[in-house]
Amino acid sequence: MARVKRGVTTHARHKKVLKLAKGYRGRSNSSFRVAIQKVEKGLQYAYRDRRNKKRSFRALWIQRINAGVREHGLTYSQFMHGMGLAGIEVDRKVLSDIAIREPETFKALVEKAQAALK
Repeated sequence: MARVKRGVTTHARHKKVLKLAKGYRGRSNSSFRVAIQKVEKGLQYAYRDRRNKKRSFRALWIQRINAGVREHGLTYSQFMHGMGLAGIEVDRKVLSDIAIREPETFKALVEKAQAALK
């Protein structure tokens, strides 16, 4: 049986890791030993932050809605409760966008929510 040499496989693996490490600083982008550690950690961060991004955006939308609603004398929680009572189902992403780009439309939504609360 012939002897198996793994030069091609090793080279391909090193090349793959160093390609992922492109743009890192210092030896992290050129030395395989350091690069593999940095790439693995970077992939862990990427996995974690894909989930955290959803939380961050939801928090941002809520802050924007709250700011818009307070101009009309309500709090965020009162507004959302009023929206539910009024039977208006608009998600936070769209509400946030409306609050920024179309203040008149947002004011109409706030008034409907206020009417439903009374």
